[in-house]
Formats: sequence, C-alpha cells, structure tokens
Amino acid sequence: MIARRHLLALAGASLLPLGGTAAAQTAPLVAKAASPDGTIEVQVATDGDGRPLYSVTRLGAPVITASKLGFILTDAPKLERGFRLGAPVIRSSDETWEQPWGERRTIRNRFTEMRVPLTERGALARRMDVVFRIYEDGLGFRYEFPQQAALPRLNVGVELTEFSLAEPGEAWWIPAWEWNREEYLYNRTAIDAVGAAQTPMTVRAASGLHVSIHEAACEDYSGMNLSRAEGRRFRAALTPGLSAAAVELATPCVTPWRTLQITDTAGELVESSLILNLNEPNVLGDVGWVKPMKYVGIWWDMHLDRKTWNSGPKHGATTDYAIRHLDFAAQHGFDGVLIEGWNVGWDGEWFGTGWDYSFTRAYPDFDLERVAAHARAKGVQLISHHETGGNGHHYEQQMEAAFAQMARLGQHAVKTGYVADAGGARVTGPDGKPHLAWHEGQPMAQHHMRVIKAAAKHKVAINAHEPFKDTGLRRKYPNMITREGARGMEFSAWGQPGNPPEHEANLVFTRLLAGPMDYTPGIFGMETRSPDGIATTWAKQLALYVAIYSPLVMAADLLENYEANPGPFQFIKDVPVDWAETRVLNGEIGDYVTIARKDRNSDVWCLGSLTDEHPRVLTAPLTFLEAGRRYRAEIYRDAPDADWKTKREAIVIERREVTSADVLTLRLAPGGGQAIRFVPIGRGRRQ
Repeated sequence: MIARRHLLALAGASLLPLGGTAAAQTAPLVAKAASPDGTIEVQVATDGDGRPLYSVTRLGAPVITASKLGFILTDAPKLERGFRLGAPVIRSSDETWEQPWGERRTIRNRFTEMRVPLTERGALARRMDVVFRIYEDGLGFRYEFPQQAALPRLNVGVELTEFSLAEPGEAWWIPAWEWNREEYLYNRTAIDAVGAAQTPMTVRAASGLHVSIHEAACEDYSGMNLSRAEGRRFRAALTPGLSAAAVELATPCVTPWRTLQITDTAGELVESSLILNLNEPNVLGDVGWVKPMKYVGIWWDMHLDRKTWNSGPKHGATTDYAIRHLDFAAQHGFDGVLIEGWNVGWDGEWFGTGWDYSFTRAYPDFDLERVAAHARAKGVQLISHHETGGNGHHYEQQMEAAFAQMARLGQHAVKTGYVADAGGARVTGPDGKPHLAWHEGQPMAQHHMRVIKAAAKHKVAINAHEPFKDTGLRRKYPNMITREGARGMEFSAWGQPGNPPEHEANLVFTRLLAGPMDYTPGIFGMETRSPDGIATTWAKQLALYVAIYSPLVMAADLLENYEANPGPFQFIKDVPVDWAETRVLNGEIGDYVTIARKDRNSDVWCLGSLTDEHPRVLTAPLTFLEAGRRYRAEIYRDAPDADWKTKREAIVIERREVTSADVLTLRLAPGGGQAIRFVPIGRGRRQ
C-alpha cells in the first residue's frame, strides 16, 4: 500500500508528463494531487498555447494521457486556449453517510479534492475552475464558473473534455444518436473501434485494468456521450438542446461531474460508490414513505399480445383483473401491483404523441376508486402507470393533479414512460410551448427534475422508463427510486430475436454501474413471441433478483405461471429488495458474475450467480457470512441437463447447512444461473 499522501507541485515543464507542446519561454505549471491512499494521481497543466490538460495515473502507470479541457460557446469566444493556471487548492474529506435504501446501508465518502483555477490572459480574463475529487477507485471532475461580467451566461455548443485512454484493450458500449434511445445490445470491440458511445462505457485494458467512463449529478445539463476522435482519444459529445447551444446556463453554475471508475477487477467497479458520492446529500428530509418493494402487475400480458393497453375486448386493466392481482399479491406477500393501460388515452396513435392521455381519468371498465380501496384493504400498494408517449410537455400540465389524486388514493409509486423515438420527445420550451427534443437533452433533464420535485410534494416515488440516464441523483432525491434506460426483458417477449444469454452479464458491468434498473425478471413461461423465447434457465431468472439491483423489482410473469410452479416461485417471494451490504464474489464483463447481498432488515444473505451462453463452474467462498454461525442454504440451481436452448425449466431445489468456512461450487448451465438464500439457524459450530 502506498503511504497516505497529498501532492501539490508548481513546477516547470520537466515535471509535465502530459505531452503538451510547451514553448521554451513559457514553462507551464503543473498541479497535482493524489487519492488519500496515493493510488490514483491527477495532474493538470497548460501547454505552450495555454490549453488546459489533465492526466491520470494509477500506481504510477498512465491511465488517461494528456486530455483537453474546455468549451466552444455559441455566443462568445471559446474557452480553450490562452489560460493561466493558478495555485490549486487542495483539501481532504472523510465521512460516512447512510442511504435510506440501497445496495448497502452505509457508504464511506473519502477523497482528496483539488480545485484548479484557470484564468484567461487578455482583456476578457474569464475564469473557470476545474474541481477534481480523487478516490481510491477513481475520480470525478467538473467545471465551476463564478459569476463574472465577461461571462454572464454559459451557452455551450461543444464541450471539449477528452478522455485519452493510455492502454489498448476492449470496450463494452452501446451506440449514441440511434432511434431506440438506450435500448441496445452491447458491442464488445477494441477500444479504437468504438464509434459514438453512450455512457457508462466500460473498458478492460491490456494490463487487466478496468475503467468505466460516465457522469454524476446531471441535474440541469445535457447528457454526455463519447465520440471517438482518433485512436483511443474520446471527446464529450453533448446531447443537443433546443437551440445551437446544447446547454444554456446563467453563471454562477457548475457542470455535472465527469467520472472515471478505475479498478483492478470488474467486480470492484460494481462495488464502487463513486457516482453516488459525487452527488449532494438528500434534500427531501424524511423519506420513510419511499418504500422498496416487490410487485406484480398487468404488464407481461400485453407484451405477449394476450391483452391490450387500449380499450376493447382484450383490455387488460379491468377492475376484475386488477382485483385478481391485488388478491394474489396479498396472498403471496408482495408489496405492490402495477396497473398499465388503466387511463384514457391508449386508443389510437399514442407512440411519440401522447396528446390524448389523461392521468386522472380511467377507462369505464376500470373502477379506480374501487380498485384503490381494495388495495388499501389488502395492504398492497397500487402502482400507477403514467405513459406519456414521450410528451413531457403534456404530462406537466396534469402531473400535479395526478400526484394529488394518487396521494388521496394511498398510492406512493408511479411508473412513468416516455415512449418516442430519440429526438422525438416533447418538452416545454422557454416560450411555454411544446418543442421536439432528445430524451437526454438539457430540456428533458429539466423536465425530469420538475417531475421528481412535484412527486416528492405528494410523497410519490418515480420509476422512469425511457428515461434520462441515471447519474446518482437518487442520493439527493431518494424518491427517484429506479428506472429503465436499457434493453429490458420485454425484448424477449416480442416477435423478434430477444436478449441473448450474455445480456445480463453485460448489464451488471455497464448500465448497472450508473444505478438501479427495473429489469422485470422472474419469467417462468419461457416460450414467447420471440423465436428464441427467454434465453435463460429458470435458475438464472431467480439469480437476476440478486445480480441486477433495483429497490422496486417486479415478478413479471403471468400469475398462473407462478401458481403452477410454487417451488421456484418461493425464492421470488422470499428474496429481499433492500440491502445492508453487497459483495461481488467473482465476475468478468459479459461472461459471468456472482453477487452476494445482505438483507437490511434481517441477517439473511442472498446470492445470485449467472453466466452467458457458456456453462461454467465457479467457486463461492462464504466468508461474507457471520463467523461461527450456521445457516440454512436454500439452493435453486440448474439441473445437470439444463440449457437455455433445450431445457430451460430444469431446476433443482435443495437445502444444506453451511458456515462461513464453506466454499460452494456453483455449476451453471449454458445461459444458466444459481440463486441461494442463506438463513441463520443458530450460533456455534455445525453439528
């Protein structure tokens, strides 16, 4: 372990391993600082033309080589050259904070902060600070602009932030600027073969180092994509706004944090809390009304084309069918029931339009008051659904009334939706009128913040689909409980190739690094309209409840499939949704992963292990269990002949006694998995 240190240097060009072209007569300054344990070091300098650059090393080896900082503005000269680097200000912080819900109860926030002032030479003398927070497992940096006469507004056309990866290696990424938003399968290519990518983008360098590039605390800014400029050099590519500027802000202002999670193993990326730590603390106060829960619902029927969202003979959201789901939920211990298609507006063309939706008025065959009363009587939360057809402008005209109605009926969770092609969302412009926009442009970021704040006033939690990407805002606004933002289970229901067996092993190390995902696992009816059906085994469907984190998680299948299979269904009934600890026992991106989590409300641990199309034998040391205590391991594993192509339902359910000294052998079928629940049965040695 490198000794704890903080580094600060103001020096000449001889100390600048940044690759800048320094003129002999203008030796640039260098500011540098390291993580509290000295593992990661950041250097900032200017080259001979006054261009600010930063670089990152880990254990002395380069991770990010000389990378530019700056902006091209739409109404003023660019902020890119002619800067003078001032004396940096360095401070340390070490605190522990508690999540109201999450993957773990307590999080340590330990970092070194370096504030680097950059001032333009010349008459304008504009000022921007670049602030770095350096952790043991990565760093974040953002731009901060003080109020100043020479820069009253920040109208950004292009953000020039670069990420020049030092090593060759592989990257896992989904494309930017495509019609289907974030709902794509992951590409696995050489780093220098990446095109335009969304974040998080995860890379594994030739040395084995793992790096994930993303952003944190994106509250009033456009979402960042990555555009490969050349080789392994990437530049921030902001999602367009409503004008020539992608971002319009008045100074003083700050940008989101640009983040780099840097670890030896893929599993350490998953265990990192860097994104959350870079967000502000909870501003909502007591959020005890935000309840993690498992739910069932009227949803999968429609994807299988058994029922419809719109009114008519196949309408799914009827009073009787809703009450059937509420009774089932109460009988089997589920916390909530999602009802989709209950409200007027689904008839006719709604995709990408949404003008006909009412978020308070139900179809005639759905008695909202009766259903809500039945839910309250059963002690089950009724989860509303507000699909907007991508029309955030229309939704904003009704959301206060909708949330007030929900509060009156005892509903405290809503699934919102923004189904429209990329670039086809509707937002409220500065003129108060609707304008077409991208799902991750600044206007949609602002829209989602208005929704989150309005919902919080009525104690409603948000599960957004087709959302703005997750950047950790759930720390500041804990009612932003989960979201979609990736290719979900429904793709395996439609009449097209579904999600391949490697998909979930990709999600864990890419999309899930940003935050929780409502992936809707738990499918037992494996034959669907897709030619591949569900490309997993039953055991893997159970493992997803542990491996893919969401505090609001669905048992997504038809009720009759659960009633017909009480054995495997028992794990879905038993698995917790709120955790005190999370450990990644093993894993490789796109190949396999094993995760163990401890229940926040008991001493129960759960384990989920899954693989891609290849069978695997993995080991799982049980050192996470309390030493000296015996546990009943309730095991749901692939049968010896299980296979995602031929025998997906082949599962073995068994029990055995274990302690923390045991090491389990996990045999995973092709496309398979294993789920285990560890229940304490006493103290002392095993008898």
